[in-house]
Amino acid sequence: MAAVHFDIQYVAHLARLALSPDEETKLAAQLGDILGYIEKLKELDVTHVEPTAHAVPRVNVTRPDEVGPSLARADALRNAPAQANGLFIVPKIVE
Repeated sequence: MAAVHFDIQYVAHLARLALSPDEETKLAAQLGDILGYIEKLKELDVTHVEPTAHAVPRVNVTRPDEVGPSLARADALRNAPAQANGLFIVPKIVE
């Protein structure tokens, strides 16, 4: 397995971390172990494995759309903090 080399100070800078020398040493060892494990995983033969986004199949559990009765305008506006001409009045958020 090839040795994994990286600059721990550069990685800490990218992550906006201020590390002490002891923390740099500890983090470098941990990242080295992680990258070494990734290199080990690259040795696996996955030629007959189909790429997937999820480890298990996902099923859509939503109900089908069906037309139903709407909420009356007066009921929808009943608890509105501000309304005018049958519409909700909301604060402007885009300048």
